[in-house]
Amino acid sequence: MPVPQEYKRASLDFDRFMVDARDISGLATTHQTYTMVQGVLQAFRRRLTPREAAQFANVLPPVLRAIFVADWNPDEPRRPFGDRAVLTREVQTLRPDHNFAPESSIRDVATALRKNMDGAALDRVLAQLPPGAADYWRAD
Repeated sequence: MPVPQEYKRASLDFDRFMVDARDISGLATTHQTYTMVQGVLQAFRRRLTPREAAQFANVLPPVLRAIFVADWNPDEPRRPFGDRAVLTREVQTLRPDHNFAPESSIRDVATALRKNMDGAALDRVLAQLPPGAADYWRAD
Protein backbone atom coordinates (compact mmCIF):
# COMPACT_ATOMS: atom_id res chain seq x y z
CA MET A 1 0.00 0.00 0.00
CA PRO A 2 1.33 3.47 -0.81
CA VAL A 3 1.86 6.07 1.88
CA PRO A 4 -1.47 7.87 2.43
CA GLN A 5 -1.54 11.36 0.98
CA GLU A 6 -2.53 12.89 4.32
CA TYR A 7 0.85 11.79 5.69
CA LYS A 8 2.82 12.78 2.60
CA ARG A 9 1.33 16.30 2.77
CA ALA A 10 1.23 16.59 6.57
CA SER A 11 3.84 19.35 6.91
CA LEU A 12 2.44 21.44 4.07
CA ASP A 13 -1.10 21.07 5.37
CA PHE A 14 0.01 21.98 8.89
CA ASP A 15 1.86 25.05 7.64
CA ARG A 16 -1.24 26.17 5.74
CA PHE A 17 -3.38 25.66 8.87
CA MET A 18 -0.93 27.63 11.02
CA VAL A 19 -0.86 30.57 8.60
CA ASP A 20 -4.66 30.58 8.50
CA ALA A 21 -4.87 30.45 12.32
CA ARG A 22 -2.28 33.23 12.60
CA ASP A 23 -4.10 35.46 10.14
CA ILE A 24 -7.57 34.78 11.60
CA SER A 25 -6.38 35.50 15.16
CA GLY A 26 -4.30 38.53 14.21
CA LEU A 27 -1.16 37.13 15.83
CA ALA A 28 2.23 38.20 14.50
CA THR A 29 3.95 34.84 14.09
CA THR A 30 3.22 31.15 13.74
CA HIS A 31 5.29 30.63 16.91
CA GLN A 32 2.71 32.65 18.86
CA THR A 33 -0.02 30.78 17.00
CA TYR A 34 1.40 27.39 17.99
CA THR A 35 0.92 28.10 21.71
CA MET A 36 -2.62 29.27 21.05
CA VAL A 37 -3.44 26.15 19.00
CA GLN A 38 -1.87 23.85 21.57
CA GLY A 39 -3.81 25.56 24.38
CA VAL A 40 -7.11 25.25 22.50
CA LEU A 41 -6.53 21.56 21.80
CA GLN A 42 -5.47 20.79 25.37
CA ALA A 43 -8.41 22.65 26.91
CA PHE A 44 -10.78 20.60 24.75
CA ARG A 45 -8.98 17.34 25.51
CA ARG A 46 -9.42 17.90 29.27
CA ARG A 47 -13.18 17.65 28.80
CA LEU A 48 -13.16 14.23 27.14
CA THR A 49 -12.73 10.67 28.28
CA PRO A 50 -9.78 8.86 26.67
CA ARG A 51 -12.22 7.07 24.34
CA GLU A 52 -13.84 10.35 23.29
CA ALA A 53 -10.45 11.97 22.81
CA ALA A 54 -9.39 9.10 20.53
CA GLN A 55 -12.56 9.53 18.46
CA PHE A 56 -11.84 13.24 18.08
CA ALA A 57 -8.15 12.72 17.32
CA ASN A 58 -9.00 10.30 14.52
CA VAL A 59 -10.61 13.06 12.44
CA LEU A 60 -7.83 15.61 12.92
CA PRO A 61 -5.14 16.17 10.31
CA PRO A 62 -1.95 14.25 11.27
CA VAL A 63 0.13 17.03 12.84
CA LEU A 64 -2.81 18.44 14.80
CA ARG A 65 -3.60 14.88 15.90
CA ALA A 66 -0.06 14.59 17.24
CA ILE A 67 -0.29 17.91 19.07
CA PHE A 68 -3.66 16.90 20.53
CA VAL A 69 -2.29 13.72 22.12
CA ALA A 70 1.23 14.95 22.99
CA ASP A 71 2.04 15.14 26.71
CA TRP A 72 -1.39 13.75 27.56
CA ASN A 73 -2.08 12.37 31.00
CA PRO A 74 -5.24 10.29 30.48
CA ASP A 75 -5.62 10.03 34.27
CA GLU A 76 -6.05 13.80 34.62
CA PRO A 77 -9.50 14.56 36.05
CA ARG A 78 -12.06 15.37 33.39
CA ARG A 79 -13.23 18.97 33.47
CA PRO A 80 -16.70 20.22 32.58
CA PHE A 81 -17.38 22.45 29.62
CA GLY A 82 -17.81 25.95 31.01
CA ASP A 83 -18.62 29.22 29.41
CA ARG A 84 -16.36 30.54 26.66
CA ALA A 85 -14.62 33.05 28.95
CA VAL A 86 -13.59 30.30 31.40
CA LEU A 87 -12.35 28.09 28.55
CA THR A 88 -10.44 30.97 26.99
CA ARG A 89 -8.69 31.77 30.26
CA GLU A 90 -7.62 28.13 30.43
CA VAL A 91 -6.19 28.35 26.90
CA GLN A 92 -4.29 31.47 27.94
CA THR A 93 -2.65 29.72 30.93
CA LEU A 94 -0.43 27.54 28.73
CA ARG A 95 3.06 29.08 28.92
CA PRO A 96 1.55 32.33 30.24
CA ASP A 97 4.73 34.37 29.79
CA HIS A 98 4.71 33.56 26.08
CA ASN A 99 0.99 33.19 25.39
CA PHE A 100 -0.61 35.76 23.10
CA ALA A 101 -3.92 33.94 22.61
CA PRO A 102 -6.65 36.54 22.09
CA GLU A 103 -10.12 36.34 23.63
CA SER A 104 -11.27 34.91 20.29
CA SER A 105 -8.68 32.11 20.33
CA ILE A 106 -11.08 29.16 20.48
CA ARG A 107 -13.24 30.53 17.67
CA ASP A 108 -10.14 31.46 15.65
CA VAL A 109 -8.66 27.96 15.89
CA ALA A 110 -12.08 26.43 15.11
CA THR A 111 -12.36 28.61 12.00
CA ALA A 112 -8.89 27.64 10.79
CA LEU A 113 -9.51 23.98 11.58
CA ARG A 114 -12.78 23.91 9.64
CA LYS A 115 -11.07 25.63 6.72
CA ASN A 116 -8.36 22.97 6.62
CA MET A 117 -10.22 19.70 7.17
CA ASP A 118 -13.41 17.85 6.36
CA GLY A 119 -15.98 19.81 8.35
CA ALA A 120 -18.63 17.11 7.93
CA ALA A 121 -16.32 14.53 9.53
CA LEU A 122 -15.65 16.93 12.39
CA ASP A 123 -19.37 17.53 12.92
CA ARG A 124 -20.10 13.78 12.88
CA VAL A 125 -17.61 13.09 15.66
CA LEU A 126 -18.64 16.16 17.67
CA ALA A 127 -22.25 14.92 17.61
CA GLN A 128 -21.06 11.78 19.45
CA LEU A 129 -19.19 13.71 22.15
CA PRO A 130 -20.54 15.27 25.36
CA PRO A 131 -22.76 18.35 25.35
CA GLY A 132 -20.55 21.38 24.90
CA ALA A 133 -18.17 19.75 22.41
CA ALA A 134 -19.92 21.04 19.31
CA ASP A 135 -20.24 24.54 20.80
CA TYR A 136 -16.51 24.53 21.56
CA TRP A 137 -15.71 24.08 17.85
CA ARG A 138 -18.28 26.56 16.57
CA ALA A 139 -16.65 28.90 14.10
CA ASP A 140 -19.37 31.56 13.87
